[in-house]
Amino acid sequence: MEKRKAADVYPFLEVYIAKREHQMSEIIQMVERYEKKRMMEERAYQTMSPLRRMLSGKKPDHHIAVEYIHYVRRPMEQVKQIRIEIETARAILEESQPHDLIKLSDEMAKEME
Repeated sequence: MEKRKAADVYPFLEVYIAKREHQMSEIIQMVERYEKKRMMEERAYQTMSPLRRMLSGKKPDHHIAVEYIHYVRRPMEQVKQIRIEIETARAILEESQPHDLIKLSDEMAKEME
């Protein structure tokens, strides 16, 4: 944790929040695209005739579970972490005075450099 003067940090925090919100929205869009694709695949499989289903085969359930973890669960954990970072940055913006010394997390200090 690094201490910096609040007045020096305000412009950075505004950019940091905007950047994190954009990153979060990109991740959410990626998850939505994956879920839409999965639904379309499932719908297509269900509309096939029984013979065609038997010949085409379906992804094994454990493959679907691994894909879910990779494309949905981990990214949503990332989104949760980003939301916490945004809340922390907003709290600093709202609760501090320009002359205060602020403790920045290591992540924020790296981004500020």
